Amino acid sequence: MSPKILVADDEKGIRAALGQLLEYDGYDVRSVANAVDAIAEYEKWHPDLVFMDVKMGGIDGLEALKRIRESDPAAIVVMISGHGTIQTAVEATQLGAYDFLEKPLDTDRIQVTLRNALQHVVLREENSRLRQSIESRHEIVGKSFAIRSLIEKIERVATTPARVLISGENGTGKELVARALHRLSPRSAKPFVEVNCAAIPSELIESELFGHMKGSFTGAIADRTGKFEQANGGTLFLDEIGDMSPNAQAKVLRVLEDGVVNRIGSSKTISVDVRVIAATNKNLEAEISEGHFREDLYYRLNVVPVVVPPLRDRREDIPLLVHHFAGILSEGEGMPPRTFSQDAVDRLAAFDWPGNVRELKNTVERILILSTGPRVGAADVDRLLGQRAADTTSLGSLADCKTFEEFKEAAERAFLLTKLRETDWNVSETARLLDMPRSNLYKKIERYALAREHA
Repeated sequence: MSPKILVADDEKGIRAALGQLLEYDGYDVRSVANAVDAIAEYEKWHPDLVFMDVKMGGIDGLEALKRIRESDPAAIVVMISGHGTIQTAVEATQLGAYDFLEKPLDTDRIQVTLRNALQHVVLREENSRLRQSIESRHEIVGKSFAIRSLIEKIERVATTPARVLISGENGTGKELVARALHRLSPRSAKPFVEVNCAAIPSELIESELFGHMKGSFTGAIADRTGKFEQANGGTLFLDEIGDMSPNAQAKVLRVLEDGVVNRIGSSKTISVDVRVIAATNKNLEAEISEGHFREDLYYRLNVVPVVVPPLRDRREDIPLLVHHFAGILSEGEGMPPRTFSQDAVDRLAAFDWPGNVRELKNTVERILILSTGPRVGAADVDRLLGQRAADTTSLGSLADCKTFEEFKEAAERAFLLTKLRETDWNVSETARLLDMPRSNLYKKIERYALAREHA
């Protein structure tokens, strides 16, 4: 579709000449002779760009510019004038004009202005699509009572400056809650900065959070801003806060109390205005009693506690999640577009999903890749998840073991398999969660012939 351009000028010759030039270049052009008609035509037609004369009978072009921009802040309006002055150009710019051209109009200047303005339109539309895509990926999907209660709490808390501590099992969507709190807050236009405390070595976490100066330690080859500075004015999300080192905990507490940070190697304090949202899959009260987490930091972070329910407690949301993931994977990841039959969805809803929403998403992705045909049926689910179904069933058959030793081995196998699924078969992360040497975990995986479920 050709870009739409509206020309508003009370000189018939200007309208004719400009319209002819634009139509020759392939644009869809409409012309009006006064500002009132320009405002009405804009509201009815929604052109991509407006050329508008400053001086016209009745209300002038600057007033029309003001009204158009009030109704559509994204409107692109180029003002033209035969009596251009610096004051008029400044006033037009302050009212939101994209550019200001003087008569007689120069053809080359018009074409350059058009090209730049329409590129601006394309970029704006791409940004809008990108934002919609990102928001759909971070959408909290569900209609269960548990999810409706969660969303209601998020909406109440988001508009306040209160710190929030999000708790829940791995894969439940704690990051989505943090992003929703930021998106609905007065800080939404400022940065959302995420730090996974479990993924950063303890010796580097302080540099990551607070920054460092060049030469402050081996490998510090340049000054670096920390995450607190990067999030200034916005939100800092500290994921897996329960895995933060004691030294880092003490420094985070100081930032929360005083609102200042010190880069490593610097005595200069830097003021920061940051809303901190933390998340954990651990019982922090138990961690406090065992001396692993600071009680004073816990109370600073836990102003408003938010608990994200596991998927097994909201099974009625599984069909919605399946269709949601199938849609975004097909659109954004290039997966073959396929629908899920009701029987297939019922099969998926029957599983316990120890890895929660993350595990369900990975499973939907695997099914889309490996299934055939335009529609996923129950037979596809059974074929692709048959081994998983057998293993899930075996978890409930421990009472059938004939000896205590057989029971212990079956229970250990089921426990390890569940934990591996929770971390999406990340062996290093599973070993860390179980406080077990990674080499020992590999031996047990081999001993029990554990394998990730594939077709």
